[in-house]
Amino acid sequence: MRYAPLTLLVAAAGCAVGPSTRVREPAPAAVRPADSLTTPVARSFFDSLASARVTDRRDSTPALWVTRPLGLDSLSDRPWLTVLNDPVLTSMVDAAMAGNQDLKLAVARVKEYRALLGVARGDLFPQISANGSASKNQSVFGTFPPQNFDAVRVTGDLAWELDFWGKLRRQTQAASFDLGAQEEAERATVVTLVSDVVTAYLELRALDQEVAISEQTLETRRASLALARRRFTEGVISELDVRQFESEAAAPAARVADFARQRAEKEHQIAVLLGRAPGALPRGKPLAETVQTVAVPDSIPGDFLLRRPDVRRAARELQAATARIGVAMGNRLPRVAVTGQYGTQRSDFHDLFGKSGEIYFAQLGISLPLFTGGKLINQQRAARARAEQAEAHYEATVLGALREADDALVGLRLTKDQLVAQNTQVLALSRAFELARRRYESGVSSYLEVLDAQRGLFQAQLTLADTERQYLGATVQLYKALGGGWSTPSKP
Repeated sequence: MRYAPLTLLVAAAGCAVGPSTRVREPAPAAVRPADSLTTPVARSFFDSLASARVTDRRDSTPALWVTRPLGLDSLSDRPWLTVLNDPVLTSMVDAAMAGNQDLKLAVARVKEYRALLGVARGDLFPQISANGSASKNQSVFGTFPPQNFDAVRVTGDLAWELDFWGKLRRQTQAASFDLGAQEEAERATVVTLVSDVVTAYLELRALDQEVAISEQTLETRRASLALARRRFTEGVISELDVRQFESEAAAPAARVADFARQRAEKEHQIAVLLGRAPGALPRGKPLAETVQTVAVPDSIPGDFLLRRPDVRRAARELQAATARIGVAMGNRLPRVAVTGQYGTQRSDFHDLFGKSGEIYFAQLGISLPLFTGGKLINQQRAARARAEQAEAHYEATVLGALREADDALVGLRLTKDQLVAQNTQVLALSRAFELARRRYESGVSSYLEVLDAQRGLFQAQLTLADTERQYLGATVQLYKALGGGWSTPSKP
């Protein structure tokens, strides 16, 4: 048993004080929309509309109403861009990744925390410094006369705290988890940036479509107004009819101006996201074509949610807070340090590095805190409380991820139903307007039927464009809820 104390010391040096930093990851179930989202009657009607739209199609392009997998297992291949399949949008995302200022800030913050990890790791190694001094001194020893002497000293100094209890390793571990949290924050910035660019671009394309619809409606109403004026000249209709047509022509004109203003503002917003001055932007595929590439998944695997950068960041923050409990516990244990000095000292610079001027010392010391007024124990309690907060935040983040994924999947599923119904309405109103216009030109019906049909069609077309934007936007939100799949641009 002679070597028992040494054995215990070596064993203590091989472990780190404090609780384990392993995070118990939840096992969330797959996310699926409930069958009770709509009543059986409503579901049957939506299905019949979808079937009718498939029957209406005569070309070979893929139909929106045909169920296809959404490729949720390709998160590393930029799935949002793959699904939307728009080269212009892809180039915008690439430009944003290169020029966005918020992303540059996140990258710089990662570099800062990587350097701080190096700072924490440095405490594990001996600290060696070189020192030099030249002094003029006077000393008094008892009743002897003052002694005057000069000293020139050059030394190398060593200070090294031996990490027997793992306190410094816990400190380094915490800094490593801090770095991981910042890397996940950078990923979150990337996901948010890409989703913001994609969403803004979809809104821009919707505004393009709304401007085009308004201009087309304006042109139709101008033609109807011209016909009304001609018929008024011929004495077929009254002036009241003409004024009604003038009023109806002004409505889409006002919408053209309003949508054009919103479109310009949206272009400016996208330009800032790309890190460039506001200006005109190129356009890619129209919404109606992009919509055909998206389908609704039946469910989302639960483990996908654990890939989200906010979930992973919360886990890293919990691990860092847990590691700092070990640091606080280590502060209450004995501190073992090695200090030493080696160098030379002479009365002047002559033969400074000669053998006779050699000086040195080596020391192994131990320091045990006995009384600190409760400071160290309360630091440990505070560290545990911060770990409890981090654990609660992690669990809340996982629940929030589940909610967002469920919301996104439900939104995508029901927006598809809305899109089918809205498309059916536009087709029906287009036919109704054409019939009303022919009846009016033939003198069979009054202008009221034409105006009613125009109003209904105009509003239905605008609503359809907005619903297409919502459907594609729900796709973006779904992938954002899953954490996206973009690699971060930070460099070591």
